[in-house]
Amino acid sequence: MTGNGGLESALEYRFRDPGHLDQALRHRSWVAETGDGPSNERLEFLGDTILQLVVTDFIFHEYPCLSEGQMAKLRASVVNRDVLHRMADGLGLGRYLALDKGEEATGGRSKPSILADAMEAVIGAVYLDGGLDVARDLVMRIWEERITTEAESPGRSDYKSRLNVELGSAAHEVRYTVTGAGPDHERLFTARVSVGDEELGSGSGRSKREAEQSAARQALNELGA
Repeated sequence: MTGNGGLESALEYRFRDPGHLDQALRHRSWVAETGDGPSNERLEFLGDTILQLVVTDFIFHEYPCLSEGQMAKLRASVVNRDVLHRMADGLGLGRYLALDKGEEATGGRSKPSILADAMEAVIGAVYLDGGLDVARDLVMRIWEERITTEAESPGRSDYKSRLNVELGSAAHEVRYTVTGAGPDHERLFTARVSVGDEELGSGSGRSKREAEQSAARQALNELGA
């Protein structure tokens, strides 16, 4: 795989071993179809750990007055599938992914779950290639503003509650319809939020809650809130 220079520019990091980035971009479907592996799953696991560590360390030192529970809530609000998807989307990560024909045909380059996993894998690849300090710099470049915004306005990522506030008296009519698809180990849920007969938004996630939050976020965007 070649042609990842645009992504390296977006990451503001040039890989010493381009193979690390290549692996981070290989979805398991590509590996199953072509035999060109390994996939990005192991890097995804590593990247998730690095991301949690860096964000936790920053919160611990930057906000000494927060309790354990408050730190946990703040971290959860900025390290989740929805945020990972949006960070990956902002980097244009989808265009660089190696996917099989099936995923290509079904819009895999814009699937939240695939993008979120790839974002974690890229963090893992940067850690392998450049070490913890380099990975920390990357994470903080992408996440610091998000963390400080959430710390100043807790609850901003609780989109369901924000939607209820936005709808006011109509909030009691809000209804979420959730469906699931896929095998148990990689179940993907899709939620639709509506008021009466009017659909306000839809979204997906690895859990029913995550899908509902994603749908509420889209509804808020549509409402300009």
